[in-house]
Amino acid sequence: MILPEWAHIVARLLVPMLIIFLLAPVGMMYLTWLERKVVARIQNRFGPNRVGPYGLLQPLADGIKMLTKEDIVPAQADRLCHFLAPVLIVVPSLYLFTVIPFGPEIVAAPLTTGLLFFTAIGSLGTVAIFMAGWGSRNKFSLLGAMRTVAQLVSYEVPMVISLAVVPMIAGSLSLPEIVQAQEAAWFIWTPWGFAGFLLILTAGLAEVNRTPFDLPEAESEIVAGFHTEYSGMKFALFYMAEFLNTLALAALLAVLFFGGWLGPVLPGAVWMAVKTFFMVFVAIWIRGTFPRFRVDQLMGFSWKVLIPVSLANLLGAAVWFLLQGLWGVLLSAGFVATTFVVTTRLWLRPRPQISRKWVHYT
Repeated sequence: MILPEWAHIVARLLVPMLIIFLLAPVGMMYLTWLERKVVARIQNRFGPNRVGPYGLLQPLADGIKMLTKEDIVPAQADRLCHFLAPVLIVVPSLYLFTVIPFGPEIVAAPLTTGLLFFTAIGSLGTVAIFMAGWGSRNKFSLLGAMRTVAQLVSYEVPMVISLAVVPMIAGSLSLPEIVQAQEAAWFIWTPWGFAGFLLILTAGLAEVNRTPFDLPEAESEIVAGFHTEYSGMKFALFYMAEFLNTLALAALLAVLFFGGWLGPVLPGAVWMAVKTFFMVFVAIWIRGTFPRFRVDQLMGFSWKVLIPVSLANLLGAAVWFLLQGLWGVLLSAGFVATTFVVTTRLWLRPRPQISRKWVHYT
């Protein structure tokens, strides 16, 4: 039976999306296993090792536990917001993978504005998180949600500015075309590419609430943040969204700065997987190494350091592109390094002591 042209188009779009929607939960489950194993080794522990060989069945056991736990909803909660928040946070996380090219022809939706789509969809989680805090009718959940909104809005600014450097040099917002623009050399080997990679990695970790930027879930300060009143499968959806966002961020970094599927000998999809999971390992490594920021440090780092450095990197990329030589490399690196040193010293300088002579104690 010969299918009409529209059916072929629908099949080319729906089949990859269906594969993503089916494989994403499985990938998330074993990302939790990988993270627990790596962090355990960093802390001189063993990690999961009871359920299955090397604990490989532990994610399945955790999934069954989440499915069978009781769904408790506070009596005064806004039930519609409380129900929709975990659904709305996981759906954009799945859509992020539709524009990621895993090979020369392995992309669900090869949009010409793929990078713009990724940025727009990735910011929708902020709305779902605020819905979770508001719908729970819990002051701790609401405080966690408000801190999340402040954090995500703050770190989206340097992230978008840093992302703008790549299409400015590559000449396209299409992620496959950005990969093809790196056939001569990966962007990570340029001064603006190395700085942009560090900026996007830092801001991206804050966007996905990863340590050291996991203030919205600071258990020691506000119980469990915006998902305090969630249990069972609803909590699992928040957990899944965080890991899927981490995986999507790692895949985006591999595409923008490490040549995506480009590499010798091995198939393109294998190279893409290797680079993506290397970036996931880096995110886990950072979690097991650095302590959490205070909230004032978190906000100050974004507005006082990352945003000026990202603007300097944008200028440095333009200089690098125009001069095309040693002077371009030196000036590009110099702009970023000088701005980072100056802004960091201003951010970390001691604050003036406030006189308390007027205070009278009784």
